[in-house]
Amino acid sequence: MYNKKLVVVCGPTASGKTSLAVAIAKRIGGEIISADSRQVYRGMDIGTGKDLNEYHGDSFAIPYHLIDICDPETIYTLHNYIDDFYAVYDSLKKRNVYGILTGGTGLYIEAVLKGYDLPSIPEDADFRNRFREQEKDLLAHELEKCAPDLYKKTDLNSKKRIIRALEIAHYRSHITTVPKTRPKIDSVIMCTMWERKQLWERIDKRLANRLNAGMIDEVQRILDSGITRERFSMFGMEYKFIAQFIDKEVSYNEMVDKLKIAIHQLSKRQETWFRGMERRGCSVHWVENARYDVAMKILRNEQVVKNSI
Repeated sequence: MYNKKLVVVCGPTASGKTSLAVAIAKRIGGEIISADSRQVYRGMDIGTGKDLNEYHGDSFAIPYHLIDICDPETIYTLHNYIDDFYAVYDSLKKRNVYGILTGGTGLYIEAVLKGYDLPSIPEDADFRNRFREQEKDLLAHELEKCAPDLYKKTDLNSKKRIIRALEIAHYRSHITTVPKTRPKIDSVIMCTMWERKQLWERIDKRLANRLNAGMIDEVQRILDSGITRERFSMFGMEYKFIAQFIDKEVSYNEMVDKLKIAIHQLSKRQETWFRGMERRGCSVHWVENARYDVAMKILRNEQVVKNSI
């Protein structure tokens, strides 16, 4: 009988969650399940912060899942993630192995913890185009009126996600689907947190390191692959602003400044989401400065590990 809790290590970008998750995996013999909406894409390594080197060392190799599973041209949805997560989680259960769910995409994490069921709904470009120029707040109000259940589950800071939710509501009103029964997952949720100034300093330092590591070359390579600019623009701020620099629309310093501001704003949205998870009924343990000793104390109290381990 599988009685291992799912260990969740979430938090804003650059908060040390990957390093903490790997340290925990080494201690309890677990495997990482990524909860990142962009790390699923092959070739998008530096910009999405895969940091795959952290999963390997001289004396260890931590297995990981849901990273590098599709090409950038593929539209990967929350529905895809839910199905893929359960496939991995069922495999871990059969092998009696701990799963460590880690990432910064709060919607993905909350979706699997609460057993959301989302039917596979094709994207409708014509439907989306009707809403692209409308204000985000008006779209959110429309979503609340037509689909209160989706409104509660949607990241209202993202216009793209609101439009997708409206698209799902529209499709759902015409098609009847039979929901799947999802098993309740027993979990312990830990969220890494930092004082705001410290986190932003970490973000800025990491950005400089990634630019030095070849992030601009990575963006150029993806652009050269023939991907459409419309599709490329959906990959997030690193790819958007670096593409502007490549196109000589902004200077290097302007690009860096825009990236810093955008990533700082992202970290605030992520923090808001994880705080909201707690208000929406999830029991969240806050781990200041991603401290390993604090995390292990929580896991001992939750009976995930014993003092002797």
